[in-house]
Amino acid sequence: MMKSGQRPPIHRDLDEILEPFRSGQMALNDALRRLHTHEEFGIKREIGRSLQADSDRFEAIMSELDHLIGLRQVKSLVKEIYAFIQIQERRKAARLVAEPVVLHMIFRGNPGTGKTTVARILARLLREMGVLSKGHLVEVERADLVGEYIGHTAQKTREHVKKALGGILFIDEAYSLARGGEKDFGKEAIDTLVKAMEDHKNDFILILAGYGYEMDLFLRTNPGLPSRFPITVTFEDYEENELMQIAKFMLRSREYRLSTEADVKLRQYLRACIQHRKVNFSNARMVRNIIERAIRQQAVRLLHVKSPTREELMMITADDLVLEEGEQ
Repeated sequence: MMKSGQRPPIHRDLDEILEPFRSGQMALNDALRRLHTHEEFGIKREIGRSLQADSDRFEAIMSELDHLIGLRQVKSLVKEIYAFIQIQERRKAARLVAEPVVLHMIFRGNPGTGKTTVARILARLLREMGVLSKGHLVEVERADLVGEYIGHTAQKTREHVKKALGGILFIDEAYSLARGGEKDFGKEAIDTLVKAMEDHKNDFILILAGYGYEMDLFLRTNPGLPSRFPITVTFEDYEENELMQIAKFMLRSREYRLSTEADVKLRQYLRACIQHRKVNFSNARMVRNIIERAIRQQAVRLLHVKSPTREELMMITADDLVLEEGEQ
């Protein structure tokens, strides 16, 4: 008879295979191989279902990443990380020296290039790979970390690090932490983060994000920073066709579409924006604002139409596209 709280043998055997896999100590192929050699058919079936579910979740998240428009470097990086983790586990199994998995990153790029979206997806992927225990994203900026008196900043920063344990701490416009000079409390936040990276080196991933040029300057303010971030990802501005794809995806998901004239007008506008691109060009964020404004304008236009047809309710016309002055 089993004691209270004791797990049945089938579940104990299941844990022996699943726990190393989920903690990243065993690759998926190795876990499946153990499954196939296991004597108990019932355990085989139960383990197989669980491993297949883990694999399906991973593939679903990868598919979500692959369906994002552009982001070629990011997609390539994620595949590199996956391959690296798998091979290091196989090296451990072969009793070879394995490289430590250090994944603190710099995301450099203009607004609207997908930095936060990618960080969220990456957190979930690393959870499925066994690198992160929770796979959540804690997003902060300077105001969340920097306090008003000595010691306050370190306390606030440590609190956010604690919230991020098991996941990713994502600091947007991270360069602003170094803008105030030596006496600014932002330096205290940086020092606290550096210490946290040592104290919790395997418990969370830190991503510093911001404009490319400013991030380069920021890293030069602290000689110890660049070596702590082995991965730098550059998020390129979207090109004309990519921005049009984003616009049409946003419309399609809301069950709207552009008229031929609206399509031409928006494409010409985006082309002009790219040709006169400013430092803070906001990419997909700009497109989203245009689309949301057009939907509101369409609503105003149709409000006075008696019994609009389904086609009219879906159609965004050129007149609905109210673009910023001087850039139409």
